[in-house]
Amino acid sequence: MIFVPEAYSDAWLELPLAYVARVAEVLGADRWWDDPFDPRDATILLGHGRALVWDEESGWRRGTFLSGHKGVRTELAGAVYLGGGVLPEPERVAELLAGGGTERPVYRSYRDIGDGFDQELVRYAGGLVGSR
Repeated sequence: MIFVPEAYSDAWLELPLAYVARVAEVLGADRWWDDPFDPRDATILLGHGRALVWDEESGWRRGTFLSGHKGVRTELAGAVYLGGGVLPEPERVAELLAGGGTERPVYRSYRDIGDGFDQELVRYAGGLVGSR
């Protein structure tokens, strides 16, 4: 059985971090952070003024970085959604980044607690859940 932390606990809020860290590693990016929740989201700086933002409702989008830092929602100019689902494999994100864009998809709502999404995040977190 997969342990999923209680919703809105610190461990639950941190569930996406291992996934985002893996995507950043695949992309060779060393600057990333988590943003506020509802929805849980995170930012990866790509360099040359570009950034990639993930959220638990619409997946990944890229654009020109305007502002943001840990705890403050990132603002992008010219945001383009990558598609590919809310939680594409990290190697797939790199492929999607090179492609075109799509209208903002909505794969789920942050209110959909218990829909199996957190179990998918735990797969990336492994033994890191609750250890930060």
